[in-house]
Amino acid sequence: MFHPHGKSLIITQRLITLKSLLFMKANEIKKGFIIEQDNKNILIKKIFVQSPHSRGGSTLYKMSGSDISSGQKFERSFKGDENVTQVDVARRDVQLLFNDGETYTFMDSENYDQYIMSADALEDEAKFLYDGLEGISALISDEQLLGIELPNIMSFEITECSPGIKGGSASARTKPATLSTGLVVQVPEYLSIGEIIKVNTESREFVSRA
Repeated sequence: MFHPHGKSLIITQRLITLKSLLFMKANEIKKGFIIEQDNKNILIKKIFVQSPHSRGGSTLYKMSGSDISSGQKFERSFKGDENVTQVDVARRDVQLLFNDGETYTFMDSENYDQYIMSADALEDEAKFLYDGLEGISALISDEQLLGIELPNIMSFEITECSPGIKGGSASARTKPATLSTGLVVQVPEYLSIGEIIKVNTESREFVSRA
């Protein structure tokens, strides 16, 4: 699927120009920001504020997230007045057109621009992706696709699991279930093949029936 007014952007590198960098204090960084650390682009997912233990001490901002290129986990504490480099990105709604095994092709839902990203770069998200998927946010800087953000909650069909147990709804016991994309999650034992469930994409845990 190619729109005549769109353009295909093949992502071969992730260099960020100086104009796309913003210098901020650590206490100004919020969840969802991307910061640059050791030449890596880190998507901040959680921030824990730790108050000083003694008079004159510094408030610490413990940030955790992941490298949006490799998926490697990141965790570091900053003092509130410590300088942090934020990468200025635009979030664009995109649809996953297809995956050919080596790359994923996304299309901007508004202007039909296309972006191609290697399967290796999306290894962490692969079990949530399928052709035609909408609701994805592409992280764009200087017309480069740095990575994607998935919806917090997604729905999938159970394709494989042991038979559901009647009356098991009152039990807290779980069982493994394989979903339509190959993702395996623990689900309540009363669920059966063919049911649609909601999954938290960050924790990869069952949330509820859809």
